[in-house]
Amino acid sequence: MKKSESTRLNILQKAFNLIYTKGYQTTSVDEIIATTQVTKGAFYYHFKTKDEMGLAIINELLQPAFASSFIAPLQNSDDALDTIYNMMHEILMNNEILKVEYGCPASNLTQEMAPWNHTFTTTLNKLSKEWENALIAAIEKSKKNGKIKWDVNAKEIAVFIISGYWGIRNLGKLENNTSIYLVYLKQLKTYFDSLK
Repeated sequence: MKKSESTRLNILQKAFNLIYTKGYQTTSVDEIIATTQVTKGAFYYHFKTKDEMGLAIINELLQPAFASSFIAPLQNSDDALDTIYNMMHEILMNNEILKVEYGCPASNLTQEMAPWNHTFTTTLNKLSKEWENALIAAIEKSKKNGKIKWDVNAKEIAVFIISGYWGIRNLGKLENNTSIYLVYLKQLKTYFDSLK
């Protein structure tokens, strides 16, 4: 990796950590520069604006991590409900990057930026739609192989799963305790059992 690519990646990673813990709007470019220990000129060489950097965080850091954790497990699944439940359990209870007190980075950015910035809305919506489509495809496959009732609506289940995940991440932030995740996971299992 070239030095300029390494510098750019360092800015994105350190900025992500600041934004994840403090919020996007309350994190200043000056804080990012101080944390990354690059010059202001170096920051603006890589990113014309803070928003350009924020979009790069979504596209270059969040999207690949999201694809690996939320989409890849669904792609070869023969039993969507078991795969989704295990994926949710792993992400909520065992993921070392996503902290209960800070919630979901994509959800946080959606709440903070969607009302104010159309480009953020479009980019974050693309991320959400990728997950929704992967969920729908996995559910439809499991309907065909008899693991899920044939008459359930895959899109409705997908939207329910996504909204439940984002909601429980927000409740986790409020309670600052993973025990609330166990309540969600128990009810998710009950719901999934009703779809078989």
